[in-house]
Formats: sequence, structure tokens, C-alpha cells
Amino acid sequence: QEQMVQSGGGSVQTGGSLRLSCVASEDTYKSACMGWFRQTPGKEREAIAAVHTRSGSPNYSNSMKGRFAISRENANNAIYLQMNNLKPEDTAMYYCAAVRWGGGWCPLTPVEYVNWGQGTQVTVSS
Repeated sequence: QEQMVQSGGGSVQTGGSLRLSCVASEDTYKSACMGWFRQTPGKEREAIAAVHTRSGSPNYSNSMKGRFAISRENANNAIYLQMNNLKPEDTAMYYCAAVRWGGGWCPLTPVEYVNWGQGTQVTVSS
């Protein structure tokens, strides 16, 4: 298993924006689903979105559509999460994850994913 490298995150005021990055090895990145999840203390990890690295097709959790955008950059084996109009309830630890996936829609359940990033804290103040 590989731990992917995350960057970005930090503190922002309500209404602000942040961009998270996640870089994987070439072996992990090829033909994979890569996704973003978040977790707050005492709660289960929840999905934000996932994208297939070959097709680029995104799959969003219904509750996350609109303010979050996932993208990929094949040249850098990376995915990104653009977060706009952030709210205090978005405060959480954010994780990227990856799993080898042949095709079709990427799963949004954490248990499907094998490789994880180290996590990055996002704090939104009112």
C-alpha cells in the first residue's frame, strides 16, 4: 500500500476557497479511481467526490455537488479538490484515496479504497 502525499488545506473564513492536492505514484495513479473524503471527530468518513484517472469522469456525493470540484492532472499523477464558498460545517480532516479500477463509475464508499493520503485539516471560521 502506498500513502499518497497531500497538500493544501488550512484555515479560511466563511465564504472563502481552498484547493487541496494529492499526488500518487505512477503505479497507483494508472487506471484508478481517486477520491476525496472528509471526517470529523466522532463521525464516519464521508465521501466528497471521486474521479477515474483514465476517463476523467467524476462522481460526486449528492450533498457535495455545487461547491466542490474534483479534477485530475495526468502529467503529475495528481488530483485536486477545489472548494468554494466554504462554511463552518466544512471543517474537517480531508483525505485523498485511490483504488485500482477498471472502468465505470468510481465508488464513493471509503471501504472500497486501498491507498490513502496522510490527511490535511481544513478549518472554516465564521
